[in-house]
Amino acid sequence: MLRLGEKVVIVADAFEQNLPIGDYGYVIAYDRNPDNAFDYVIRIPQANRNFYVTADDVETEADLLIEEAERTTREALVDYALSTHNEKLFYQLMNGEAEQAEDIETSSKENMSQAEFIKQVNLRAWI
Repeated sequence: MLRLGEKVVIVADAFEQNLPIGDYGYVIAYDRNPDNAFDYVIRIPQANRNFYVTADDVETEADLLIEEAERTTREALVDYALSTHNEKLFYQLMNGEAEQAEDIETSSKENMSQAEFIKQVNLRAWI
C-alpha cells in the first residue's frame, strides 16, 4: 500500500479513463469504499486534476528507477559480451542461468570461429 503524499508514476490505464500515462503524481487519498474498484486518488500537477486509479495503474518512482537501472545494466553487459566475444557471459545473460552456459561450453570442446559466434547471436536475437 502506498503512503499518502508518495510520488508515483502512472504506468497503465485499466479502465480507459484517459489517464496521462507516464506523468507523475502524488497519492492524496485512499478510496476505502469496498464497492469501488479504485484504490487511490492521485493528484497530477501537470493536468491540474485528481484521478481515481487502481493499484495496478501506478508504480512508485523509486521502483521504476530501480527497474530501469537493472535493464540498462543488463543491456550494457550484453553489449560488452558481444564486443569482447565473451560467449560464457553472453549465454549467462541471455539464458539467465550460469549452468546452461557451462553445459554449452563443455559440449563444444572446440573454439567457435567469430563468424559462427555471430551466427549464434543472430539466431538468439531472432528468437
